[in-house]
Amino acid sequence: MSGLAKVAVEEGGIKVYADLGYADAVGMRRKSRLAAEIGRAIRARHLTQQEAAGLLGIDQSKVSRITRGQFRGVSEAKLLELVTKLGHDVTIVVGPVRRRTGRIELRFA
Repeated sequence: MSGLAKVAVEEGGIKVYADLGYADAVGMRRKSRLAAEIGRAIRARHLTQQEAAGLLGIDQSKVSRITRGQFRGVSEAKLLELVTKLGHDVTIVVGPVRRRTGRIELRFA
């Protein structure tokens, strides 16, 4: 084993964006879950990226980027809109104040 450099490995948790130091890690996680659901819905409907692009009203290259997790520059609102175009209902519930700062939560049925 001589000649091999030792590499330090740090085990991360399930909060990948926080582990990587992103300022809006919680928002990035929500967006990644929405992007994953968009990809799942496209596959479940057996759509090509071109067909999905037509249905979603965006370029095929944007479909490709989103489904590969490259959603920087795509707002959470836009991702929610795309999810609805794929047949999902989106319900936003504003609940009573229970803490100083509220939270946004996604649940997929």
